[in-house]
Amino acid sequence: MISILVLTLNEEQDLPGCLDSVKWCDDVHLLDSYSTDNTIKIGKEYGAIVTQRKFDNWSSHQNWGLANTHFKYPWVLYIDADERVSDGLKNSVLSFDFSNSDVVAFEIQRRDFAWNGRWLKYAQMSPYYLRLFKPEKMRYERLVNPVSIPDGPVGRMGGYLDHYPFSKGFRYWIQRHLGYADMEAAIRLMDMEKETRFSLHKALFSKDFSEKRFHQKGLFYKLPFRPLIKWLYMVFGRFAFLDGRAGMTYATLQAIYEYFIVLKTKELLKVKK
Repeated sequence: MISILVLTLNEEQDLPGCLDSVKWCDDVHLLDSYSTDNTIKIGKEYGAIVTQRKFDNWSSHQNWGLANTHFKYPWVLYIDADERVSDGLKNSVLSFDFSNSDVVAFEIQRRDFAWNGRWLKYAQMSPYYLRLFKPEKMRYERLVNPVSIPDGPVGRMGGYLDHYPFSKGFRYWIQRHLGYADMEAAIRLMDMEKETRFSLHKALFSKDFSEKRFHQKGLFYKLPFRPLIKWLYMVFGRFAFLDGRAGMTYATLQAIYEYFIVLKTKELLKVKK
């Protein structure tokens, strides 16, 4: 058996569906950032153990949760409130013999769904995430969209983790990504001040997914016309158009998010001067 960790902040809408998908687990933990709605009440009704901590940034919050949550089992499945554990993933986890494995973490394929219920099979940027791991062997870096750093070999678990990023509507998605843009711009500014070097070779050929993503992001942020490049990459490089109108809309939203980062970075640079 494994433990479950869910990060929450005012998730009364999505949390019931999330907890319904992990009813098979008898050790569910909420790391809550002082919700003001019914999140805590719902969690306790489902039998979850609630720990509260003020949110500062993603990597710090996640690292604190892994270090300070008293999990019943040696393996943890980390999910968000707008995610659901599919039956296929549940069956894979429950049937897997962890005692005969030398890995410390497993990649899980996530399916992002659009507002109309369509799986964004092609438009989705990153299909695999390290979400099942030994907590003492995992740490996170970056203020937002953190990079998972496992201390040991990585495997891959069957089944899907289903994600509904538009469950609260477009306004919420945009507001949330405005906040992400603030943190991404702050990271960009720190990299510029430190003159952080990024490797094209590692960005293209590294076998370590986290290292590869780190260098890809660093190099991408140096490119001019990033929003347009991202849109073209998603539409024609990843074939987002095959997801129909939902895929094209999602590609456009991602390009707009990239423009948020560009504007915020310029704003921070102006303040620095």
